[in-house]
Amino acid sequence: MTKQKNSFTFLLYIQNNGGAKTMDELFLHNCLFFSANRLSRAITKIAEEEFASTGLSPMYGYIIRLVTGSPGISQKELSEKLYITASTITRFIDKLEGKQLVERQGKGKTVLIYPTAKGKELEPFVRQASKNLKARYIDILGQQISEQLVDDINETSDKLEEKRKRPCSSTE
Repeated sequence: MTKQKNSFTFLLYIQNNGGAKTMDELFLHNCLFFSANRLSRAITKIAEEEFASTGLSPMYGYIIRLVTGSPGISQKELSEKLYITASTITRFIDKLEGKQLVERQGKGKTVLIYPTAKGKELEPFVRQASKNLKARYIDILGQQISEQLVDDINETSDKLEEKRKRPCSSTE
C-alpha cells in the first residue's frame, strides 16, 4: 500500500470510528490473522451459548451430527470433514466415548465411529442448537451477509490451504 493511500485509510479509520488510533493499532484492523481470530472468538462465544443446553461444546456437537448422520464413519474421514488433525479427532472421540455418546469399532487398521443410543437421543438437541446458532448470527448480520461471509471464508480458506507454504508478506 502506498504511503498516500495508507494515510488516507488511516484518516478514514479515525473518521469512521471517532477515536484516534495509531498506525500500530491500525495494522491490527487490517490484518487477516487478527481479524479472523477476532471473528472466531466472537462466533465461538455465541456458539458455546447456543450449545450449552446440550452439555457439549460446538465441536463435539458437530461430531455427534456427523457420526449420527453417517454411522460407521472413520476417524480419518471425520478429521478431514472437520479440518482437524488425526490426533485432535482422537482426543475428541475419547471424550465422547467417555460420555457414552459414541463407540469405536476397529476394522483392520481403520477405526469406525458409531453413535450410541445416548448419542442418537442427543442428536435432535444438537441439531436444534445448530439451528439456533445460525438463526442468531443471521439475526445479527442478516441473511445475505451471513451467506456471503460463509462463502467468502470457505473460498479464502481453500486458497490459503492451497498456498500454505507461500511466505507471508512483510507488511503484516
